[in-house]
Formats: sequence, structure tokens, C-alpha cells
Amino acid sequence: MSARTRALEHWCATALGAQPETFAPASSDASFRRYFRLTRGRRSWIAMDAPPPREDVGPFLEVLGRLRAAGVHAPAVHAEDRDRGFLLLEDLGSRAFLDALDADSADALYADALDALLTLQRDVPTTGLPVYDRAKLVAEMQLFPEWYLGRHRGLVPTPAQRAALAAVFDRLAERALEQERAFVHRDYHSRNLMVCEAENPGVIDFQDAVHGPLTYDLVSLLRDCYVAWPGERVDAWALSHHARLVDAGLTRVDGERFLEDFDLMGVQRHLKAIGIFARLAHRDGKPGYLADIPRTLGHLYTAIARRPALAPLGELLDDWGLDGVARGKGAP
Repeated sequence: MSARTRALEHWCATALGAQPETFAPASSDASFRRYFRLTRGRRSWIAMDAPPPREDVGPFLEVLGRLRAAGVHAPAVHAEDRDRGFLLLEDLGSRAFLDALDADSADALYADALDALLTLQRDVPTTGLPVYDRAKLVAEMQLFPEWYLGRHRGLVPTPAQRAALAAVFDRLAERALEQERAFVHRDYHSRNLMVCEAENPGVIDFQDAVHGPLTYDLVSLLRDCYVAWPGERVDAWALSHHARLVDAGLTRVDGERFLEDFDLMGVQRHLKAIGIFARLAHRDGKPGYLADIPRTLGHLYTAIARRPALAPLGELLDDWGLDGVARGKGAP
């Protein structure tokens, strides 16, 4: 056990007023944060270790306050030490949506997730949150050529390919900025939603929230990098949420335009995600995320097949041989 882990365990014991009976790793994520589960009797808590200066618990706590005030089931804070990056949190359990989703459970679980998403979009204030602007949208997509094409696959796009890709990025950013705006979790997917007996789901990993496009979290959930569903089912879930957004006064666009925004927003997110998966492998020593690239590329091809305006992107992906990767016929 490292000195920092020992310090965290001692801090938790002080916060609880007693030594925990068990203290063990609970999970890790794509950042430098670590999580431990500690127990006493029948009670359990989650300890977050967010080591400064690589991590800052301030944004987590600030967004957490907004979510809980709106009635979202985000973890309660039992103790905090901002200077050291230690938090003692409510334990929302160890079963993520990803572990629970199957053809039979999906409708009920997504109904709960969409209920919570509507609360996020309707009731969580966005004043003071970072704005999901053009610069941020394009910078995220640039991770795809930098980390996936260049660093991971060793591909160097030609000047013509770079220009074509830049035009795709500009169009995707433009369409995202045309959407109505709301609170955006930014990672609202099956690994960050916990199955809870009451107030399902528990929502975690929200510290990067922004004020941004209305379809972003919806496409994160329904075109998840970690799970795939038939297109008809995805459209039905998306349109049901659209109807509720209309009723809530959050959008005026019709269903056809909403689905188009949903598809194009998904392309922006999936290009970013593929770049992040490659960066996690090569920069952070986490190669396991590479296995999620074929599925994520598959989501890109699904959108390309539905939207003729994305044909130039499809041609680029084919030129780089990524159609085979999306079909599982090549290394990611």
C-alpha cells in the first residue's frame, strides 16, 4: 500500500470515528482518480482519491451540489479534504448499467436513465458552467487524427485528406452550436450510471459538466461506446425523449430534425472518444480501451449510412481502412 493510500485510509477512519473493517479498491476511471470501498458492519462508503495537482475535487463538488439540489441521485458527501483531494462519499453500489443491460432489462433501465436525463436538462442550472463552444468541440475531434490515426495507426493524412477532415469538423461543430442548449454531463453512459434499488440510477463522473447541445448526453447514453442496440430501438428511445423535451419547453425542433442532430452529435462524440481511447492506451498505459474502438467506429458508420452529408467522412474512413476495423476484421 502506497503512502498516499495509507494516508487516505487514516483520513477515512478519522472522518468515520472508527477504523473501517475493510478498505479495498473499488474502481478506477480514465483519469488519475482512484476509488476505494470501505465498510463497517452493514454500511459502506466510497473514498475518492483525486491527487493534486493532476485532479481537482472542486468542480466535482460544485456540480454535485447542483445535481443533488435538482433531485438527481448523485452521491452524498460525508467528508471532504479539498487540499489533499480526499472525499468520502455515499456508496451507490457496484453494479453499473453496463453490467445490468440486456435485451429484456433495457427498456426499464433506459426509462429510468431518461427520467434522470430530463431532470438534468430541465432542472439543473447552467449559470457559471463552462460553455461547450466551437473551440472545445473541434479540439475534441482533433484527438482522432492526433492520437488514433497518427499515434496509434501511424497514418499521416494527405493535405487533401486533412482539409476534408477539417471541413467535416467545422460542419459538425456548426450543427452542434445550432442546437438548443442545456446542462451536459458529458459522460452520461452505462459505466457512469449505477443500478440502485431506490432512485435509480445513481449518477457519477459528472465533474466535466458544461452548458452545451441538447442531444449530447442523449447520444452518449443511446449510442454508448460500450454497448450497441438495433437502430430502430435507439430511434424509439430518442424520439420518446424528444417528445418529453417538447412538453418541457426545451426544444422546438421536430422529430426528424432532432434525430439528425442526434446523429451528427454522435459523430462528434465518437470521433473524440476514439481519440481518447488511443490516448489512454499510449499516454496513460490503459490499453484495455482499444477494444471499444471497433464498436465506436461502428456507431460512426451507422450515422454515415443515415446522413448523406456525412459521405465525405465515410470516404476518409474507408481510405484509411477503418471499415474493416468497424466490422471486427482488423486490429483496432
